[in-house]
Amino acid sequence: MKTVTHWIGGKPYGDGPNASGTWGPVTDPATGEVTARVALAGADEVDAAVAAAKEAYTGWRTSSLARRTAILFRYRELLNARRDDLAALITAEQGKVQADALGEVARGLEIVELACGLGTALKGETSTEVSDRVDVASVRQPLGVVVGISPFNFPAMISMWMFPMAIACGNTFVHKPSSKAPSASMLLAELAAEAGVPDGVLNIVHGDETAVNALLDHPDVAAVSFVGSTPVARHVYGRAAANGKRVQALGGAKNHMLVLPDADLDAAAEAAVTAAFGSAGQRCMAVSVVVAVGSAGDALVSRIAERATAVRIGPGDDPASEMGPLVTRAHRDDVARHVAGAAAQGADVVLDGRDFTVAGRENGHWMGITLLDRVGTDSDVYRNEIFGPVLCVLRAETYEEAMDIVNGSPYGNAGSIFTRDGGAARRFQLEAEVGMVGVNVPMPVPVGHHSFGGWKDSAFGDHRMYGSEAVHFYTRGKVVTTRWPDPAETAAGPDLGFPASR
Repeated sequence: MKTVTHWIGGKPYGDGPNASGTWGPVTDPATGEVTARVALAGADEVDAAVAAAKEAYTGWRTSSLARRTAILFRYRELLNARRDDLAALITAEQGKVQADALGEVARGLEIVELACGLGTALKGETSTEVSDRVDVASVRQPLGVVVGISPFNFPAMISMWMFPMAIACGNTFVHKPSSKAPSASMLLAELAAEAGVPDGVLNIVHGDETAVNALLDHPDVAAVSFVGSTPVARHVYGRAAANGKRVQALGGAKNHMLVLPDADLDAAAEAAVTAAFGSAGQRCMAVSVVVAVGSAGDALVSRIAERATAVRIGPGDDPASEMGPLVTRAHRDDVARHVAGAAAQGADVVLDGRDFTVAGRENGHWMGITLLDRVGTDSDVYRNEIFGPVLCVLRAETYEEAMDIVNGSPYGNAGSIFTRDGGAARRFQLEAEVGMVGVNVPMPVPVGHHSFGGWKDSAFGDHRMYGSEAVHFYTRGKVVTTRWPDPAETAAGPDLGFPASR
């Protein structure tokens, strides 16, 4: 059986005399079979990873920006050459179909490319002669050892949202990926070493809450980046901030797609199916709620159902598959439980995916596409983040009633509107209490040079992921005020050849 170890100080760590003795299973979601074991870090492994990062920081922070970016350029080329291998690891452990896995790698590469060109973003500012021979300069400096904690649903992309920007800014990094899909992070670390990232600059520790809390409490950790569920994001933010660390913690989502009667309903239905069921709904930008306004409801639900039944569900390594399984059996059962509860709480079950299976892979974590109509805002399936292929349709008579639904959610990650009316779209983008807005775009994921993050219970902390905000998160400002006497007026000292003042 394959063994996945930690990566500390530029090499594998945790199999043999350095092992904690604690291991976790890694499962193929399409078959339900355990295919590997992953080392789970205790306090000793966390201490070793942070110590390696702290030791490497002294040399890395003083390395030239040219050297750092040259390494990242090489890293980008290696990642591009191995993108198929990286995607295959994602499919094997997370369950995504090939197209989704390759798309994940491409979006991660976008942030690596952003890090390659970080020079202009790290520039400071200077004001000369603010007083007699006094200059003031603002500079940005790295923080030290920073930590990234990422979820199972994007085991490569979210890792690449974090550490390339952090190390480009001069920090060193300890990454704690999800133990459900750990192998992608190991390949990322191996390729980083091949590209020339010095030993200790990037470290990987796998684990559960024991490792997470040890990182949050560690006195040598300066900052923490996190993506995951809202309850865990709130815990990470509270504990790390209480320990004096800078924190960005992105939580869960309940993204609403508002459809007005004037919308192109065919385009809206196609967008809803793609956004709700891609990656089996296991993404924080998935549309999990459609709010159909006025007369749009019946026709929209019919179109969504027609398109959803045509989605091909199967193992991720089958090129014909358009949607794969859920990551674990426990998660699959939780999604099914929410569907059963929705029916009991009055929702119309238009499509029910609970009995779906794949011939020959019956033990896989399969959940078919589920479409629920006339869901109430007090329903558990609406109030909770389901993170599966379940789309809820709510009805509203007016735009104002629909906006009350959108803004009444405790989540504020993203929202979109489908309409032909520019005035309505403008109102939505101004009034929606979310961090990312789409107009006739179902999943408004910002491109790399903008920043990613939500509002309300979808994000904790003052900085978003990647883009310009990542530079501010992974550096701290310093203002330097200097005054130098004119050498020509210096009373004593060496003769520097300056003419006498007049």
